[in-house]
Amino acid sequence: MTTIPTRLARAAAVSTSSGHQRKRVLDLYREWMRGAPEICVLYALDVPPSAVRNVIRQRFEKNRDVSDPKLVDLLIHKSRQEYQETVNFWKQEPHVLGPLLSNRNRPHRTFLQKFFEGASSCALPDSSSCVDPKSLGHVRER
Repeated sequence: MTTIPTRLARAAAVSTSSGHQRKRVLDLYREWMRGAPEICVLYALDVPPSAVRNVIRQRFEKNRDVSDPKLVDLLIHKSRQEYQETVNFWKQEPHVLGPLLSNRNRPHRTFLQKFFEGASSCALPDSSSCVDPKSLGHVRER
């Protein structure tokens, strides 16, 4: 399939009313849902289109409570841009698989938080790679 950059291009629009804005969001949502099988074929994903649709739905649901009209217009513009980049095959496979594989609901922990929790490789009970320094013959105690 050849890439036609203007195939999905749309001029940036500003919604005139909340009804018009709702229609634009629903049209964009339908475009994403209809494009899920094509995305799976283009990127040769090993996931069914239903999994892609599930991620798309989660992304739209995350912004469901946004009420600022300017922010909604911005989100519509960004989502349309991402849709165009995805369907025109301007992304790499990891860019498409990332949202499918990542769990965005888990809390973000810093390195120090993980460290203090004991999340190092030696803290695991089945870790056989950790070596006790006293068991080495050339290590002397002082």
